Amino acid sequence: MRHNEDDELQGRLGYRFRDPELLIRALTHSSAIPELRAAAEASGGSSSGMQDNERLEFLGDAVLDLLASEYLVGKFPDWSEGQLSRSRAYLVNAQALVEAARRLGIGEFLRLGRGEEKTGGREKAAIVADALEAIVGAIFLDSGLDAARDLLRRLLFEFALEGGGAHIADSDRKSALQEFLQGRGQPPAEYRLAREEGPDHQKLFHIEVWSLGECLASGDGSTKKEAEQKAARAALERLEHAGTRD
Repeated sequence: MRHNEDDELQGRLGYRFRDPELLIRALTHSSAIPELRAAAEASGGSSSGMQDNERLEFLGDAVLDLLASEYLVGKFPDWSEGQLSRSRAYLVNAQALVEAARRLGIGEFLRLGRGEEKTGGREKAAIVADALEAIVGAIFLDSGLDAARDLLRRLLFEFALEGGGAHIADSDRKSALQEFLQGRGQPPAEYRLAREEGPDHQKLFHIEVWSLGECLASGDGSTKKEAEQKAARAALERLEHAGTRD
């Protein structure tokens, strides 16, 4: 990673590493290791200490579970264990990590092998989500729980729970719309991307939800999933309101 790239990503993270090698390791996919080792040996250097990000990802996953649990218990003291468990699953699921990683543009900074690069590895959901977990693990090793807690609060938890948990409340609006339409004997809703705007790390998606040849509603979001949920919520509100008038 070049120095200016290092600085740019740390600026986006809002965290500066005391040991920059931890960040480099967190961004190193396993596909890059053979080529990096070959390059080091060709230049007369040692390749024995080179590591990919899998161990850091393992650690980051555990840190993420712990801090998500802590955040929810503190934020919602009246919630039951079941509510807390469902909400934690929503906070730390793969899609939430992918969305956070893409907001940061982590894909730009990954170290990938040539084969993975050619097949679009920088955009692959599993790779960017794993890299984000590895970064969490790296920050934990670099500075401890407080630093990891601050990052996750800003990047993941508060974003997901803005509006006092509204994102969790809306997290299954697509299923609710599906059940509503099925109850009326209608086919499942279809979600269509109407347009997208902005650079790759700050995309805005506009999604329309259709049924029986009619656009029921639309929604905007920084991810397609978020826009679909908003469109589904708007469609439900419209259909339920129409039902009260009948």
